[in-house]
Amino acid sequence: MSDVCQNEDRQLDAITELSIPKEQVFVDKQSGKDFNRPAWKALVRKLKKGDLLYVGSIDRLGRNYEDIKNWWRVLTKEKGIDIVVLDMPLLDTRKGKDLLGTLIADLILNLLSYVAQNERETIRKRQAEGIASAKARGVQFGRPTKKPPDNFVDLAKQWKHGKLKTKELIELTGLSETTLYRRLRELRL
Repeated sequence: MSDVCQNEDRQLDAITELSIPKEQVFVDKQSGKDFNRPAWKALVRKLKKGDLLYVGSIDRLGRNYEDIKNWWRVLTKEKGIDIVVLDMPLLDTRKGKDLLGTLIADLILNLLSYVAQNERETIRKRQAEGIASAKARGVQFGRPTKKPPDNFVDLAKQWKHGKLKTKELIELTGLSETTLYRRLRELRL
């Protein structure tokens, strides 16, 4: 089994080198900020005792310290699977199953989980700072507001009295149906 998240090409190349069958590769397009991801859920449902899970790096598994530790425990202890983190050879549960090996793996897992969460928080902070800075400079976010034509009120009254069909009103105004109805609600017609 494999869990490959974001930056697919690089990670799929690593998985290909391991000769893992395509139907056993799970790809999530979503961020690893949490474990509420469709491919992750499908993977966990399919995993059974004795399976081997390859993960490109610990931050591809997740970005939340407590969640990573929890899922690691669930997968290795409760489900009885082994996990190999490709970019961190010390995180290979097939090796060092003695007390010292388990201690080392747990320490590395804790450290890397912390780093992954810290990285996510840093990214979010920088993103928020960037958005605040852009807004302060007057940058508008989202789609530009589509203005109705100058004769919109007259056209809307004609539509209300049945002289225009909705499709005609859309064509005449150049607005999408959703925007048209929003503008009509603003007019309280």
